[in-house]
Amino acid sequence: MLTRLRREENTSGAKRKIREAFFPAPFEQGLEYSSPARGTWNIVHTGMLIPESHQIFVCAQGCLRGVVLTAAEMGALDRYSSIIIREENVIDGSVENLMINGVADILDKLPYRPKAILLFISCQHFFLAYNQQLVFDTLREKYPDIRFMDCYMIPTLRKSGLTPDQKMRLQLFSLLEEKEKNPKKINLIGSNLEISASSELVMILRQAGYELQMLNWCRTFDDYLDMAQAKLNLVYEPIAIPAAQDLKKRIGQEYRYLPFVFDMDELEQNYCRLADMLGMVHPDVRGFRKAAEAALERALQCIGNTKIAVDYTFTFRILSFTKMLLQHGFHVTEIFADTFLPEEREDFLWMKEHFPDIDIYATNQPNMRYLKRHRDETILAVGQKAAYFTGTDHFVNVVESGGLFGYDGIRQIAELMIDAYLNEKPRKEIIQRKGYGCESCI
Repeated sequence: MLTRLRREENTSGAKRKIREAFFPAPFEQGLEYSSPARGTWNIVHTGMLIPESHQIFVCAQGCLRGVVLTAAEMGALDRYSSIIIREENVIDGSVENLMINGVADILDKLPYRPKAILLFISCQHFFLAYNQQLVFDTLREKYPDIRFMDCYMIPTLRKSGLTPDQKMRLQLFSLLEEKEKNPKKINLIGSNLEISASSELVMILRQAGYELQMLNWCRTFDDYLDMAQAKLNLVYEPIAIPAAQDLKKRIGQEYRYLPFVFDMDELEQNYCRLADMLGMVHPDVRGFRKAAEAALERALQCIGNTKIAVDYTFTFRILSFTKMLLQHGFHVTEIFADTFLPEEREDFLWMKEHFPDIDIYATNQPNMRYLKRHRDETILAVGQKAAYFTGTDHFVNVVESGGLFGYDGIRQIAELMIDAYLNEKPRKEIIQRKGYGCESCI
C-alpha cells in the first residue's frame, strides 16, 4: 500500500533519550537515508593513498556513477578506469574474459605504467560465481611487472563480516611482502589522514630514535613496499585492526592498538603500555596534558552554555569525546550516531547515569529527512553531519579525527571549537565535498 510522505517533522524511530537507548545499537535497522554531508572517505579516496597505482572498477554502469564522480571531484581521473558489465556478459558467462581483456586494453592505452592495479569487483561477481583466481592469475602472468590487488565494492555485504572500510584497509596493505625487519622502524597504519606533526605520539617515538612511516607519507611505490620492514604497526583507528592482524599473520609484524580516547588518564596509561612494550622509559606527557586542559578551559569560557551537537563522523570514539566535554562543563545536548563501538560501553553507561536527557539521533533513518534543521538559537556542531542536521553554520569541520591525536589533538580540537563558535562557515558548500582533506574541484 502506498503511503503519502509527510514533510512535517517526524522523528519517530530516529530519536531517543540516552536513558531510553540500547547499546550498542539504539535504533532498528531498515531502509536507510544518506545525508548530503560527504566529508567521510570512501574506497576510492582510500585506494588513492598508494602511490604510483591505478584503480579499475568492474561493475554495472549505474553502480559506477558514485565512484567515477569521486575520482573526478578529487582531480584523479588519470588514476581511474572502469569496465562496464553488460547484460550479455551475464547471460553468456563472459565476465572473466571481459575483465582480462578490459584490463589489458586499459594498460595498453595508459600514458604511464602503473606499479600496481587496484582491481575492484562488485556484487554481480558474487551473484555470478565468477572465477577470480583465473582472472588474477592470468593478469599476473601477462603483466609480471605490475602488482594486482583484489579490492571490493560490495554494499550487499555491508551488514555481514568486515565492513567495506575494514576490508579496504586490510587490502590496502595486502601487497606488502615479508622483508628483513628494522627494529627501529614503526608504521602508523589504517588512518586515511596523516597524523598531526605536533602530536606527542610522534615526538615520543622520534625522540626515542624510531623511524616512523605512514602510507600518507609514501611518495613512491617502493616507499610503500618498504613499510614491510617495520617491526611494529601502531593502530589508532579500530577499523584498521583487521589489517594489523593480517600483517602479523602474513609477514610477522607485531601491532599495538593505541586508540584515540579522550580520557586523559587512559591516554597516559596507553603511552606507558607502549613504552613498556618498546622497553622505553615512561614518557613525561604532563606538559601536553596541561596544554590540553588549558585549551578546554579557554574554549569553555568562550562557548559557555551554548548547546553543542556532535556526530560519529568526527571521531571513532564519539562517546569518549562527548564524555570529556560533559566532564569539562560543556553543554552537549545531541549526539548523531547510528551505532556505537563495543569499546565505548562504559562511556555510554556513564552518560546514561549522569546525563540521561541527552538526545541521540540516527543519521540514516528516512524520517531524518524532515528533521527541523533551522533553529532560532546558536548551536555549535562538532562534525559535518551534526552541522547538517542542526542547520548551523557554526561547526568544526573535521572528519575521522582529522589526523589529530592525543593530548595535542585535544588541544587543537578545543581551539577549533573556539574558532567555530566565533566564525561561521559556508556549510552547504563545505559538506558536499567528498573526502575531507582531499583536493576537490567542487
